[in-house]
Amino acid sequence: MDDSTGGKPRWVRTAVNLDDHIIVPNVDPTVVASDPEKAVEDYVAALTTVPMDRRRPLWDFHFLDFPTPKATSTMVLRMHHSIGDGMSFMTLFVASSHSTDDPSRQAAMPPPRRTGPIYQLQPRPPLLSCKALLVWLLSYLVLAWHTLVGVLLVATILFLCDPRTLFTRADSDRKAHLRKRFVHRSLSLDDVKLIKTVVNCVRKTLSLHFNM
Repeated sequence: MDDSTGGKPRWVRTAVNLDDHIIVPNVDPTVVASDPEKAVEDYVAALTTVPMDRRRPLWDFHFLDFPTPKATSTMVLRMHHSIGDGMSFMTLFVASSHSTDDPSRQAAMPPPRRTGPIYQLQPRPPLLSCKALLVWLLSYLVLAWHTLVGVLLVATILFLCDPRTLFTRADSDRKAHLRKRFVHRSLSLDDVKLIKTVVNCVRKTLSLHFNM
């Protein structure tokens, strides 16, 4: 990507040097031995603070050559969104990989659960009975209610601000490369049941709040 045209980037042909794009970092063995998953999270979090060099193609591979509880090694791919989106990259990786059970067979995505169209209009029943007329009127009332909720939500976003708390970032106006962290945790179902019993709520609702 060339930035020499008055601040307007443009794509140019270039020679790719793989040594600039394939990175095998030296991670502290002490950190890896104590908690390998945290070592991966720390590396990815630190990687988000480093801007990409626009003088070369905007992608790089980072190979973390140490085992974790769920993998023998970890590969981190960093790529600019102008090259493609997440689904395009997933399709490309699946097409370029092979099954671990049968190396001669190409890997495949899980079969879709939905076989029909995502959005399918239900046929409107004829308005020949009081019940059908009531359902028709109720559908318009629901539509009006959803419209009102949407308008109130937009008004809340535009005119109301969240109160400052201990978790509010002090430099909220700064647009620099901020450190980001991707964390995953596994919860015991027994712990979820215990919390559900203590707070007296439905486990499905509690799990939904945890996922959010």
